[in-house]
Amino acid sequence: MDNDSIEKARERVQQLQTDFAARGDAFGWFDALYQEAAGNNETIPWADLEPNAYFKQWAEKNELKGDGRTALVVGCGLGDDANYLSELGFKVTAFDLSPTAIEWAKKLYGGDKTAFEVANLFEPPSEWIGAFDFVLEIYTIQPLPLEMREDAIDAVSRFVTAGGKLVVVTRGREDDEPVGEVPWPLSRRDLSRFVANGLRQTEFVVFPPENEGEADRWVVTYKRN
Repeated sequence: MDNDSIEKARERVQQLQTDFAARGDAFGWFDALYQEAAGNNETIPWADLEPNAYFKQWAEKNELKGDGRTALVVGCGLGDDANYLSELGFKVTAFDLSPTAIEWAKKLYGGDKTAFEVANLFEPPSEWIGAFDFVLEIYTIQPLPLEMREDAIDAVSRFVTAGGKLVVVTRGREDDEPVGEVPWPLSRRDLSRFVANGLRQTEFVVFPPENEGEADRWVVTYKRN
């Protein structure tokens, strides 16, 4: 998408988020956005129909290979990153709160390689807890209400099995920097919550943003001992 289209799509996200929040509904805007898109991914700012560029750079640099290991993609949207992990040889489960997004993902990438599921981050299937060798979280925590941030980090952390790895891709900000508008970037202080959940930070990569004036992107890797 060109910059004008991206900006217009982001403005619509902010409007929907604000409207639903005013009704006391913190999550309804996700499915509303996908329904409103009606199959046009260009109205969804993060739906590029290709894997996240920052994660892909990290994966290529680290020569990431699945070798049949289990992977979970948090808030998978249309499934681009899930499909990428499947191509790298992971046995992938991917979930999203939006039924519309999941149905769309199944049409794009459905098949035997990836299991796409409708699920709530805060109420996942019990069998997912501590079950995955590789967990991928890209931009899912950022748009959630700030008062839920610690709970969201706790929830993501719980999926990682012993010896497993978690990769987080986020917009970054300094600890004392204002959070600004949705999507709200994470700070190093925010990220320290993963360590409090028994994960050890093993890598912290800073990528300059693709567009001038945007926040740096951070790709942060954790491992559960």
